[in-house]
Amino acid sequence: MAVRAGVGRGTVSRVINGSPRVSEQARAAVQEAIAELGYVPNRVARSLVTSRTDAVALVIPEPQTRLFAEPYFSDIVRGVSAELAGTDMQLLLTLVRTSHERQRLAQYLSAHRVDGVLMVSVHQDDPLPDLLKRIEMPAVLSGRRSGPEPVSHVDSDNVGGARLAVRHLVEVRGSRAVATITGPPDMDVARCRLDGYRQAIADSGHEPDERLVAHADFTEEGGREAMRRLLVRRPDVDAVFAASDVMASGALRILRESGRSVPDDVALIGFDDSVVARHTDPPLTSVRQPTEEMGRTMARLLLEEMATPGRDHRRMVLPTELVRRRSA
Repeated sequence: MAVRAGVGRGTVSRVINGSPRVSEQARAAVQEAIAELGYVPNRVARSLVTSRTDAVALVIPEPQTRLFAEPYFSDIVRGVSAELAGTDMQLLLTLVRTSHERQRLAQYLSAHRVDGVLMVSVHQDDPLPDLLKRIEMPAVLSGRRSGPEPVSHVDSDNVGGARLAVRHLVEVRGSRAVATITGPPDMDVARCRLDGYRQAIADSGHEPDERLVAHADFTEEGGREAMRRLLVRRPDVDAVFAASDVMASGALRILRESGRSVPDDVALIGFDDSVVARHTDPPLTSVRQPTEEMGRTMARLLLEEMATPGRDHRRMVLPTELVRRRSA
């Protein structure tokens, strides 16, 4: 093949392995020779030489019920898959639900059975990012645990998005008793959206009231239970910002059961702008985060880290926007 292309064997190897250190002229010559000769790379032999597996793990430390119930996860998977589609990488979806599964995954990754790791739904006490840093495994997280992370991560503007939602409720709707349904306090994404809510309440001049804050778990049932608590604590609540569309749909059901009309009695805003928001009755005003683009960005950063080992980890924050529908 090197003779046919008129280049050295090292150049052929770099082209086949996707190295950027090849001129466009040489790359075109090798690709033409590959087409003429019908060459198909032996992936097993190549992995023995290069120590590469041509596989990337997407780790989701959540139960199957959340994976299939929340559009967020499918959007992330779609974005990651789209970005990897033009490469030779295989995507391995891994659920981690128990401590035993976590230990087994740690052993698998420590043996470098994959070339890189993507991780979503990160909780504060998860040791996996520290392990990935220690074993020098290229990795990118969706979100972070808290503060500085030892590996790269991609996030949306959760604080700013929450502020947009609450400002709309206060300034446009004129709501005075604005409640929030938050996610788990051990997740940075939930804390950031709660921070945005509190900042907007403070900016509006309204007195903060912890009775208007109900913690949940990003599930529909969690949204229902949180809404029940809010109605007991503050029956006069006239607006709710839920930190996910799924929780907002649960809150909407309880408001309807309690005789409250949305949006006439209580305005309601979610977060994600997922398919859920477009199929509630009334359709849900929601903070749009570019979830599929987050998946694409995660995969792109990971590919760059795999191509350039040892580079500094990065943080990317993608913008959010408020999408207005009839619920607010």
